[in-house]
Amino acid sequence: MKSLPLFLCSALFLSACASHTPTHIALNPNVPNVVNKIDRYDTVAVSTIDVRKANFIVRFNKGDEAAQLVSPSEPIRQQLDSVFKKSMSNAGYQVDPAASNTVQFQLDYLLTDVTESTFGFEAKTDLTINVIAKNQTQEFTKIYNGKGLLKGPFSPDFATLELDMNKLIDELTTKIINDSELHQFLQG
Repeated sequence: MKSLPLFLCSALFLSACASHTPTHIALNPNVPNVVNKIDRYDTVAVSTIDVRKANFIVRFNKGDEAAQLVSPSEPIRQQLDSVFKKSMSNAGYQVDPAASNTVQFQLDYLLTDVTESTFGFEAKTDLTINVIAKNQTQEFTKIYNGKGLLKGPFSPDFATLELDMNKLIDELTTKIINDSELHQFLQG
């Protein structure tokens, strides 16, 4: 008889834990390795803006139910700004807000769409960063896109989604920071 209340309390506790889903994802983008450093000392003003329409970065689609939206635990704009400033410095630039050469990194799109089914899930991630560089007389604009696809059984855990998103962000920031066209423009 004493075990019945204990069993009921345990079942209630476990069901409460199982139904609690996190509301934030922790992104942690890394500073990419710079392949080619610039030859001469140049100063550049670096800024990062987030022009997305909404703050959430993961959307769980569950059929006819309302989608569950998940936001980053820290503002992604600040994280990317730190990554790009350190990367430009590692490439050999002197990062100075008063410099006449400027480069702005615009986060245009970042979203992982998760579709769950009876047999598993599919998570599609899209990332777009627009780079606008300016010198005294010209402007350079280039759009960089990244796509990721993750499939698995059951439901996805947040750690797996975080890892996949961070990997895609790292791949795209590496591509951007090592783009010879961008560096040629800034040194031109």
